[in-house]
Amino acid sequence: MDFETAFKILDAAVVAQTKRHLKDIEVAILRSSWQGKKYDEIAQTHGYTTEYLQHDVGPKLWQMLSQAFGEKVSKKNFQAALERQRLSSTAASPKQLETIFQPQKLMSSSQLEMEKMTSDNSVSQANGSATIVAEPELPVGQVPLISSFYIERPPIEERCYQEILHSGALIRIKAPGQMGKTSLMARILDEARNQGCQTVPLSFHLADKAVFGSLDTFLRWFCESVGRKLKQLHQLNDYWSMYGSKDKTTAYFEECLLEEIDSPLVVSLDGVDRIFPYPDIAEDFFSLLRAWYEYAKYGDRSSELWKKLRLVLVHSKEVYIPLNINQSPFNVGLSVELPEFSAAQVQVLVERHQGLNWTDTQLKKLMDMVGGHPYLVRLALYRVQHQDITLEQLLQTAPTEAGIYSDHLRGHLCNLEHHPNLAAAFSQVANSLVPTELDSESAFKLHSMGLVIYSHENKVMPRCDLYRQYFQNRLS
Repeated sequence: MDFETAFKILDAAVVAQTKRHLKDIEVAILRSSWQGKKYDEIAQTHGYTTEYLQHDVGPKLWQMLSQAFGEKVSKKNFQAALERQRLSSTAASPKQLETIFQPQKLMSSSQLEMEKMTSDNSVSQANGSATIVAEPELPVGQVPLISSFYIERPPIEERCYQEILHSGALIRIKAPGQMGKTSLMARILDEARNQGCQTVPLSFHLADKAVFGSLDTFLRWFCESVGRKLKQLHQLNDYWSMYGSKDKTTAYFEECLLEEIDSPLVVSLDGVDRIFPYPDIAEDFFSLLRAWYEYAKYGDRSSELWKKLRLVLVHSKEVYIPLNINQSPFNVGLSVELPEFSAAQVQVLVERHQGLNWTDTQLKKLMDMVGGHPYLVRLALYRVQHQDITLEQLLQTAPTEAGIYSDHLRGHLCNLEHHPNLAAAFSQVANSLVPTELDSESAFKLHSMGLVIYSHENKVMPRCDLYRQYFQNRLS
């Protein structure tokens, strides 16, 4: 049996057992173990610590496969266990093995969609590794949990999956727009659910403008949004008759939510930068979150309740509102800033698009234009795969109004036009062939918008050549 066949069987078994596909790090362990490599060799190759792979990811992987196969599976015997599964299934094909591993119960529509994705995806051998080739998927919004086009950025995902299981955890995810923040958040919540947590995703982008009229109105909306999803709204009016918006919010969470649930509660707050223009609300709300984080660490009776609460904060802009360092949630917990894709990760994306057999030169040409920006890369691959445009045509028209990025670029242009000082600063950067020194506030804000990256000596330059070419003449 080769690893291509083994991968199909293993992934199908994991889908049937856990309703998810093998993660990239798990595939790396399996592939390397198949080749007889030790944990220290795997860690060195993939940028992890040996202890993490040997004492965390590895044991969880073998336990999951043991449950799927119904026998003890380890790093040493998993090939033999896999062969026994194949023989016990009367030499069934990988496709038939997927059917064998189907769980014997009714599935929800999302689970059925996942099973269809598993059967529709093909696995090919490329450069000695198993590569998923998936059905085309328009890169708009959050990457679905069952999508094969989500690319992990090690060790970020695994660090988040570990952290969210800690009592009183707080994870902060920051990156410019369309970099994958919400997609990572969704996977953290999914991992938390798989580990027995209750989860409440909340997007501040969905809040009406009136919600930000006062602190009391905002916190009432916040409590209603969380309570409704937990079906614990019946006592909210009683709590809202108390004095002090922060006090009654804390009392409602403590007495009506945390006391009423037996499992940990993960609340994710997407788009918290929506609050930044309202400094009075922001100061009180963020100090409240920091207080809850501290409650979990006090070690008294109430801290046991607050240890159940875990928070995920997601934002695209830098926090430029003044916050007391001891009352801010932005300097505690796990901080995650999403980087662009590397060339190797873009190559994986190319391989997952059927029919795109690109050379290293073609891949470099695309990255010279858009860097490793997840959305810009995926949109290019999607349009070329659909034969809407050739790579050469795409690169020629990319920084123009006729190109595939026109909506994305006009969005940035509109934002800059509303802030003339930033527009002038970025015009200076775009028209310079060397890194440019700006005042700290302008550099700070342009970086949070995703338009520039820091170079040496606090100087900045355009994030990619696409931005340089498009904005050179438009901001004059």
